[in-house]
Amino acid sequence: MADWIQSAASLQQWLQGRPAPAWVGLDTEFVRERTYFPKLALVQLAVDATQLAIYDPLVGDDGRAQMQALIARPVIMHSAGEDLQSLKHRYELLPTQLFDTQIAAALCGVGSGLGYQRLVSTLLDVELEKTQTRSDWTRRPLSADQLHYAAEDVRHLPALHALLHERLERQQRLHWLEQDCARLLALAASEAVDANPQASLRGVEKLDEPAQRRLRRLLRWRDRRALEADRPKGWILDNSLAWLLAVQPPASRSQLEDLLDERPKAPRRGRAELFELLRAEDEPGFELVRPPDPRLRESARVLNERVGARAAELGLDEGVLCPRRHVEARVRGDDWPDAVTPWRRQLLDPLL
Repeated sequence: MADWIQSAASLQQWLQGRPAPAWVGLDTEFVRERTYFPKLALVQLAVDATQLAIYDPLVGDDGRAQMQALIARPVIMHSAGEDLQSLKHRYELLPTQLFDTQIAAALCGVGSGLGYQRLVSTLLDVELEKTQTRSDWTRRPLSADQLHYAAEDVRHLPALHALLHERLERQQRLHWLEQDCARLLALAASEAVDANPQASLRGVEKLDEPAQRRLRRLLRWRDRRALEADRPKGWILDNSLAWLLAVQPPASRSQLEDLLDERPKAPRRGRAELFELLRAEDEPGFELVRPPDPRLRESARVLNERVGARAAELGLDEGVLCPRRHVEARVRGDDWPDAVTPWRRQLLDPLL
């Protein structure tokens, strides 16, 4: 059973009462249905399978100093992206060294994108219950089932780390993991708004340039407002409405008002600003999304085949080595994006 800790002082005592391990298992529970940033609700800790703690960050005292001491140690997490965001938003802190077991499993050939329960079952032959996945972790008191579920989310992290670390070391791939985890930490540290959010929408390449520019302005405005207000992006302006406004911009303010009044989820505030955005000059940094060039299709097919063959030689899923969209962008002459980390470029560049 995990120790239930409800004060920063008790967390300090728990940390001091144990010898500093080489790695600490860490997980969080959070909610983000009503916010831009995930709201931290629990922090679970594991020194080993028997020394577990669940810390309540919703208590009155801050606990920042204790968390800083904790994550100054190397930490083991699974699929850490949103957990890192929740820690960053609550404490303005991030681990200095991270071992993400989901990334590690992908890099040593166990499987890509595996959930925690699946990975525990595959490597440790332990079946975990999948209850409480939709719990409201901000409500107090927590039930015994919730506390058990939260504890199980970290209990097996040290054992997973030991197995995956050994495999990666034997395969001489630990530096792969270090690069990928460093990038994950860098992404969590940055709160910059995507410069070209329209580029990620399906079918955007079919829009003409003026529509793409309008769509970009609307989405950048939406993303900035959501970040500043700590509200979900869709609460400010959803993608479908932004698309409609970009493709068929109202000719007048009254037409905009009529269009928005017909949609229950349309924004009630900032309508004048929206109208001006549809008529505005563009900010710098716009990147036109173009349809695939038919002349490059054969080159992309050949390179994707080479990437697939190289991934198979390494025992990796093709998408782990390089997603097809990155291959196709490289064929067009674009640089590798940051997601293609140096170890990947070393393997991919000879294939070009």
